[in-house]
Amino acid sequence: MSAAAAPAASTPARIADELNAGLHEAFERSPDVLILGEDLHDPIGGAFRVTRGLSTRFPGRVIATPISESLIVGLSTGLALRGKRAVAEIMFGDFVLLAADQIINVAAKLHGMFRGQVQVPLTLRVPMGGRRGYGATHSQSLEKHFLGVPGLGVVAVSPLHQNGAMLRTLILESDHPTLFVENKTLYGEASIESEHPVWEFSTLGADVFAPRRARLRGVTSARATIVTYGGMARPSLEAAERLAVDDEIFCDVLVLARLSPLDRQGLSAAIPAGHAVIVAEEGPLSNGIGAEVVASLAGSARPPGRMRRVAALEAPIPCARELEDRVLPQAGTVIAAVHEALR
Repeated sequence: MSAAAAPAASTPARIADELNAGLHEAFERSPDVLILGEDLHDPIGGAFRVTRGLSTRFPGRVIATPISESLIVGLSTGLALRGKRAVAEIMFGDFVLLAADQIINVAAKLHGMFRGQVQVPLTLRVPMGGRRGYGATHSQSLEKHFLGVPGLGVVAVSPLHQNGAMLRTLILESDHPTLFVENKTLYGEASIESEHPVWEFSTLGADVFAPRRARLRGVTSARATIVTYGGMARPSLEAAERLAVDDEIFCDVLVLARLSPLDRQGLSAAIPAGHAVIVAEEGPLSNGIGAEVVASLAGSARPPGRMRRVAALEAPIPCARELEDRVLPQAGTVIAAVHEALR
């Protein structure tokens, strides 16, 4: 792999580097892989530089498009129908709704409408989330609008998962369209995959998309589980550490990657009986992913203890950092929800 595709071995790989490496490996393994989107060519390599090096190494397989999200997804769907393993990049996830018709009414439905005789191997990369001062139209977490669509998967990048492997697996092995949610704050961070002085990690399943559990080392008396994903993973880990140090309240943190279809049985089995459950997401509270998680757990064969939800305020996301921090959930928001659930 070229220097443009791989980070230096002496430093931890940033998640942007992992995703870039996953793309390079997918392109190497299959000549049918291609990517479409805006400003993907070198030297730019996409708005967040995740596609850097691809157009140089694989000329003709990185396709620049006009500023039209519907066109990007529609053309990618057509290429997938013709046997290509298409990747579509939406520059900012906020604009994915402009392609919602192509995603929901075309790409997701073709397999079922044609009785399984066609496949749509399409991966839709969508940078989501705030905390970067981009304002109300470039900072949203809109993935909840795509949950529960038959034929459409939703997977989220996280600091606990092997993100390059997840992306590569979707591109090369999935024959159905998947929304791949990349929280923007994670691009510059390193994944937590190895030894950590405070946490020990386990994977609750056999595949690369399985939930990962973080548990404080040596703790056997956790009373709560924080269920989260994406950009709320690190604030949730911070909250659990502060609760342990300040209040001697011990929590597990369960980080999801596959949001839809939700593994309801696996989720229920991952939470010990009697645990309070706090579900933390960056999007607004109303009709959020947390509602589906809570409803699923409440209807399970062994429902947990009290449950609470943490989410953004019902307001546009401001540019000013202080105001943005008030709208979006923080570690302190999670801490308050844990205390409330354990009263």
